[in-house]
Amino acid sequence: MRTVLLSCFLVLLLHQGASATSISGNSTTILRMREGMDDENLFPLYEYLHLSASDTTKNGAISLELGGWGRVDLGDRSFEHREEGDIQYGFLSYRANRNNFRVDAGRQWVVEGVATERIDGLSLRSDLAAGFTAAAFVGSPVVTQPNFNDGDLIYGGRLAHSVPKYYTIGISALRDEASPDAVREEEGIDLWLHPIAMVDISGRSTYNSLSDGWMEHSYTASVTPTDSLRFSASLQNVHYDDYFYHVTTSALSLTNGIILPGEEMWNAGGSIGYNATKSIAVSAEYNHYEYDIAGNADYYGTTGSFGTAGGLAAGVSYHRMDGSTNRLRYNQYRVWAAQKFGPIDVALDFFDVDFDRSINGRENTFSLAGAAGYDLTPNLRVAADLDYIRSADFDNELRGLVKVTYAFGIGKEGK
Repeated sequence: MRTVLLSCFLVLLLHQGASATSISGNSTTILRMREGMDDENLFPLYEYLHLSASDTTKNGAISLELGGWGRVDLGDRSFEHREEGDIQYGFLSYRANRNNFRVDAGRQWVVEGVATERIDGLSLRSDLAAGFTAAAFVGSPVVTQPNFNDGDLIYGGRLAHSVPKYYTIGISALRDEASPDAVREEEGIDLWLHPIAMVDISGRSTYNSLSDGWMEHSYTASVTPTDSLRFSASLQNVHYDDYFYHVTTSALSLTNGIILPGEEMWNAGGSIGYNATKSIAVSAEYNHYEYDIAGNADYYGTTGSFGTAGGLAAGVSYHRMDGSTNRLRYNQYRVWAAQKFGPIDVALDFFDVDFDRSINGRENTFSLAGAAGYDLTPNLRVAADLDYIRSADFDNELRGLVKVTYAFGIGKEGK
């Protein structure tokens, strides 16, 4: 909860010192309820707080964005510590009225080409002449591994050229000096092509200059000949040794045995979607996976959905997985429905997996989820979820969740 108090203090300080014209935010309180593997009674209580304060100046806009979370265990301990919290982001931003110029300073998410990073530092981007756009960032990486020593420096950038109606092509690079044994150097290219009205092509390729190999190629194309018909195709190739060459989270390490060293994956697939009426839509999809070590698999199926202007949404789907192992040979079924009654909404979701051969003595696993929400006011909502799960690893598992969301604001933009 210290994060929440600090965030409130900083926003109030900004409001008083900079005469902010608006303050807005939302608070989400979540109580989770479940039984642990060793019969523990787990009741972790989470609080998420997001705050924004902004002021418009003659030359642009200045804003402060803050977000944090805290957790306390009301029952048995769910993690190593009974209390925990973190500042997810907290940065000061300036946006100019010309050239889409923006500069952010503080803890922030940077998404620029090969970089999808959380840093404590500085980032800026701006439009240049002749259709070019440039972005750069520098700071200290924020890692999630508790016993990992943060590095001193991460930096990178992206340069792109666009003709808005037809294409955007960008090149990007980053260097992360998280530690002497976990340096990252990555470069990449990303693109969006729109050669004619009905065709879109997008994708990216990422290169690891330390391991001297391509990490990933991922490309998607879609064709929409009419408003009701859509075709898509995708191709992806991942070299896991290069992709996870240096990581700061042990769950992503190749030493954990989930992905074997030397593994490479190809995935090719496509889908067809058709809106039969304004209320009825159907789709079919197919994906073929090839792994050098784990073997091959085919995943295919169809989905149908129905919706009305009165707030009803429902659907049913069937998919088949044909893989090289028992865990990857199954039929998958799903049925769901949701209905809104004024301020009240309810939903049911049934998900079933029928294995060809038993996994841990069980051939069928399923989950049944129910949810309900009520909008007490335009700014205050209460919701609850209840999930029953029978899996290959648990005989019976019951999970519950209660969530309270409150939005608030004052000033010119706040509500």
